[in-house]
Formats: sequence, structure tokens, C-alpha cells
Amino acid sequence: MAKIVLGLGTSHSPQLSISWKEWNLLREKDETDPRLDYPGLLKSVKQRKPDLERDLTQEKWRERYDGCQKGIARVGELLRQAKPDLVVIFGDDQQEQFHDDNMPTFAIYHGKSLPVVKHTGRNPARWKDAEERGWAETAPEYPNGKELAEHLISALTTEEFDVARCNRLRAEIGVGHAFSFLYRRLWPGGTVPMLPIMVNTYYPPNQPTPKRCYAFGQAVRRGIESWQQDARVVLIASGGLSHVIIDEELDQITIEGLMRKDREKLFSLPRAKLRGGTSEILNWVALAGAMETAQMELLDYITTYRAPAGTGCGMAFAQWR
Repeated sequence: MAKIVLGLGTSHSPQLSISWKEWNLLREKDETDPRLDYPGLLKSVKQRKPDLERDLTQEKWRERYDGCQKGIARVGELLRQAKPDLVVIFGDDQQEQFHDDNMPTFAIYHGKSLPVVKHTGRNPARWKDAEERGWAETAPEYPNGKELAEHLISALTTEEFDVARCNRLRAEIGVGHAFSFLYRRLWPGGTVPMLPIMVNTYYPPNQPTPKRCYAFGQAVRRGIESWQQDARVVLIASGGLSHVIIDEELDQITIEGLMRKDREKLFSLPRAKLRGGTSEILNWVALAGAMETAQMELLDYITTYRAPAGTGCGMAFAQWR
């Protein structure tokens, strides 16, 4: 029987791969990002974060960047120590594979291999070049957990989850960044097979609720444990916490709910705030459901403010044993 030996949670923000010396590139991006009301954020930031200026010094940037690198290294170390036969990742697809013409709430990829593309050409911005310089060299393809994927699709359907499936990824894009983070940052040089579980955290109107994500995680655990293979499986939640606008209060509520196994606190996370990158908190909620019999240990939580408008990312690193 398959055995889940470890759960891990990690942010995957581009800011993790961009040197603190180049965080100004992200500030420049934020100033012109059409998704942000940057002037409005500047006006309201004194109420949200009156002491923000002390977080925007070069010294703070370096300190927090170094802390993030230690967090990634620790998650990678725990992953390697677990000696997994397979890694299953709860992540979100940001229109890398799915678009509005077909946007499933939950989807499992069950193809034979995972294409990983370094330069997709989708974003020519300077900050994107800086991020890619921070990635490890990767192979063009990695093994996919096809057998477990097909077992999970069947098991989840039996549990009345209408999970979508796909056996082909866009070759020019490759597997989404929430998943390729495994090879680019967590385990450079690793070739462990991976199974991507794509959760539509981003795009309304069919985003799952926190309660549904938790139940989905529970069902994924049962499906893995019913797989008739002698395999060591590690589960990972990829993404979050709050960003591009940091919401420390929301992050702390989430972390407290995860650590205390407080399902009601997690279920009551305000959906209006689970938008954009912050919505990736739902991947952590799914992992919490899958690892509900284990205890979550917070390895670190680091706020990486990068602009006077309070933009950045609440970085988090955790394990469940």
C-alpha cells in the first residue's frame, strides 16, 4: 500500500528567485500593473502598515531574502530526507494549461511525462529575466506519476468529486510554475516523479470554497492510501500566502488555523480576500485536509515588502509529519 510520509508547504513567488538587489524591478512592475490600484494603495497604506518604511531598507531586504533562501533550503532538505518515490503537488494553473473556454475546478494530469520549459517567451519583463536567472537548470522532461494519477481520478470520481483529467500539456509552455518549482528550486538536479493536481484558486466563478478544498484533500489522502503500490509519497502545497498585496492578518489567521487544526477557522477564510496570488492559500487548505492526522510545524513566515504601496508576498514554509 502507498504511504504518505510527509507534507510540505512552500511559497513559490518570483520574489524567492530574484536577488534582493533586484527587488526594485518588482516595485517597478507593481507601479504599472493594471491589476493594482497603485495610487490608491499608496493612500491607504498608512492605515494598513504605518511602519512600512522600516521594511523597505536594503538591510531588511537582504535579511528577508536570506531568510527565504533558508526556508526553501529547509523544505528541500526535508523532501530529500523523506526519500519519496513520488511527489504529489496541490498547485494552481495560471492559464498555463487552462483558459476560460475550459477551466475545471480540479484537474489531474495523467500523461506519461512532464515537460518543463525554462523560457516560454510569455513575459519579456526585466523582473522575469531576473527570476529565471535564479532557477536551477532543468531537463526538458520529467517522469509523471501516471499510475497514481489514474488511480486517483477513479477514486475521486467514486467519492463524487467531478475531477477533470488531461493527458497532454502545452509543449511550448510546459507544466505550470506551481509545479516546476519542485525541480527549479526545491530539488535542483532531482528527478523524482511528480503528480500535478491543479486547483482553480484564481479564476471565478468556479473557484472551490475552503471547505471543499479541505474535503478534496481528505479524498486525495484516501485515494493515495488505497493505491496498491509500495510507494513513499510526499504531498506539497505550492504557493501563497498573501500577495501581491500583503495581508499579514489573513496570513496569521491561516497559519493559526493550520497549526491548530481548526477546520472552522479555515472554512471561514473570507473568499473575497482569496483572489489573485492570495488565493493560493487554498492549496494549503487542501494539504491540511490530506494531512489532518499529522501536526503542522511552521518553519518560517517572512513578509517581503518591496514597495511603498505595501506590495510583496507573505512567504511561508511548513511541514506536516
